[in-house]
Amino acid sequence: MAGEADRLAALRRYRILDTEPEQRFDDLVLLASHICGTPMAAITLIDSDRQWFKARIGVSVSQTSRDVAFCAHAIQQRELFVVPDALRDSRFRNNPLVLAEPNIRFYAGAPLVTPEGHALGTICVLDREPRMLTDAQKAALEALKRQVIAQLELRVSLDELAGALAARDQAEKDQDRLIAELRGALDSVERLSSILPYCSTCEINMVVPADPASIVGVTDGVAQLLRSKDWPDEKAMEVELALQEALANAVRHGCGGDPTKRVQCCVTHDDAGEVVIVIRDPGTGFDAGAVPDPLAGENVFKPTGRGIYLINRLMDEVRFADEGREIRMRKRSGPPPDSGA
Repeated sequence: MAGEADRLAALRRYRILDTEPEQRFDDLVLLASHICGTPMAAITLIDSDRQWFKARIGVSVSQTSRDVAFCAHAIQQRELFVVPDALRDSRFRNNPLVLAEPNIRFYAGAPLVTPEGHALGTICVLDREPRMLTDAQKAALEALKRQVIAQLELRVSLDELAGALAARDQAEKDQDRLIAELRGALDSVERLSSILPYCSTCEINMVVPADPASIVGVTDGVAQLLRSKDWPDEKAMEVELALQEALANAVRHGCGGDPTKRVQCCVTHDDAGEVVIVIRDPGTGFDAGAVPDPLAGENVFKPTGRGIYLINRLMDEVRFADEGREIRMRKRSGPPPDSGA
């Protein structure tokens, strides 16, 4: 079938099948499981005859046959695919994954659709009990889906950039400059981490190109900083995901995807375990108060507003300044001092 051939060709282009585990994908799966309250979650990719797990939690196998995969059904559509009770669904009641380990009863999968429209797999959550997701959990799963796709695109961009640099000479100064800035961003965080035992307030101030490839360098550096300050993995991942979404919005909307423009990221961490992150872009700005609630009425079916909604859920405090060109996010590693927790 032509459509399936094109989909498989798109999957091959990402060169991700049978690769080693990667923390950034593992973190997204863990966050999906936490937000949706399910014991199992995975990032799956549907090959010609198998379902392969790039990341998984609560799932013991690394792949299954495609003909028993719930995700093989999910990629046939573009919206969230939900099976509230597999035993009551004629498509799945005799499925061996339902009748035996892992005894799936509930499934929800968000298709991973490329910019060209090919559904490669899903980020999904599963449970051994029938259930439903709340609107907030559905919105969060959609946001996590966008992060998985962004990570897949980033892998391709870095592979293509590496190939171009290997084939070209010193005339490719712009590409060399991008690599140098990405490395400089990570180096600055590493130098900062080395002096953590000797300072009470640690500040990162970096300017990176408005390119999706820049995002991973910043988020990885901030995640390293938080973990070196003994942040719980769950809260560090929430900050990392909020930062990814804020940077993606700055690159995509504030800079219009123009890599010649720059995005500024400032991070401050104090001895009380509080991190403050400020993201600035040179765009025209926007009215944050006019952003629609993605869970209200017909907005549930629209993509607008979901990024800001997710950031507000993940961080303790979010404020916008300079007519929307600056976002300030605040979060503590633990409960407030007077919370009694």
